[in-house]
Amino acid sequence: MKRAIAAAATLIAGSAGAAPLNADAIGQLGWLAGCWAAAGAEAGSSEQWMAPAGGTLLGMSRTVKNGKTTAWEFLQIREVDGQLAYVAKPNGQPEASFKLASLEGSSAVFENPQHDFPQRIIYKRDGDKLQARIEGNMNGKARGKDFPMQRVSCEGK
Repeated sequence: MKRAIAAAATLIAGSAGAAPLNADAIGQLGWLAGCWAAAGAEAGSSEQWMAPAGGTLLGMSRTVKNGKTTAWEFLQIREVDGQLAYVAKPNGQPEASFKLASLEGSSAVFENPQHDFPQRIIYKRDGDKLQARIEGNMNGKARGKDFPMQRVSCEGK
């Protein structure tokens, strides 16, 4: 997965192994639910997450440039091998899973050290702002990209 429309602002240092699944873990990620417009991007560039239900959060994202969709991604947060994981399927590529490494308040870190790029996906919410960040190594160099977002209405037009 060369592109990931995902989000998070600050890196949470020291997130080592994956966090174990507990009965309320998916509910603790409810702060992610809603519609989020990409800051400074063209209209229609957004990420949307459904509220937790049935053991999952379902999401999707779209990037629009010059009036055309240039990237899209189907997203899930669900149990994978007994642990919560962020499962992404970008632009029709094979899905990739990132295990929950850290969940503290309204901040979550998901990791997959074996993935090409990114190896880490971070989300952090602060009121009506959602920061997403992807990071990892690409061609032997540390890389990172931020995706700042603002809460918007989920009304269809």
